[in-house]
Amino acid sequence: MSEPPRARFKGRTHRLINSRYPTIGVFDDVAESEDDLRAAFELEDLTNDRQTATARLQALPGGAVAMGEAGASIVMAAFLHSDPRGGRFSDYRLGAWYVAADLATAIEETVFHHERRLRASAAGFPNRIQMRELIADIDDSLLDLRGLQTSRPELYDADDYTASQAFAAARRWPFVQPGETGLIYESVRRPGGVNLCVFRPNAVPLPLLQGEHYEYVWDAKGKLDVLKLTNVERPRPG
Repeated sequence: MSEPPRARFKGRTHRLINSRYPTIGVFDDVAESEDDLRAAFELEDLTNDRQTATARLQALPGGAVAMGEAGASIVMAAFLHSDPRGGRFSDYRLGAWYVAADLATAIEETVFHHERRLRASAAGFPNRIQMRELIADIDDSLLDLRGLQTSRPELYDADDYTASQAFAAARRWPFVQPGETGLIYESVRRPGGVNLCVFRPNAVPLPLLQGEHYEYVWDAKGKLDVLKLTNVERPRPG
């Protein structure tokens, strides 16, 4: 089969992360150069039991590190501290920046992964998780996998990422210029939704914008409610 076409994506994207992670990272503005930032991440990795970040950092080519703006540490965390099992289009060697083109799809994607983890635990329900929305306006040319569910069904398998990881790896490793920036693909979790997978941290526009806060609330039977949280101003004393 011929290589999928590239398409220009220009629009707002949404990513939801657990609210326990700070909005401003320790290394967002402390490093004056990429070498300094790499050294700081390697030092941080010494206190991590898994110590996988250093190996992943070494996999990034020079100039690919996100730095100097609010949200840079959050972006880097997606690449350096991702699930060792990988995602649909990223394997154990390096994470990626996964986002959705609309908020509803971003919610469905994260709900799926949280529910899969919770259902694997005997104490998974009831539970509640607060999530923070991150917004980035992306304008880039990406490999377009939309419309390939019939001709390339292995890329859209609901549970097995073996084929999709191999497909992405062949277009990501080794990192060469110009290389692929990432992929556009249709959501498996929400019909009609569109997702993006960005391969390099420096391709994620900074600063990230902070969006809304949400709470995922599961009852004892695993039934879900998604609540939007709002700040309420306390009246000032007269």
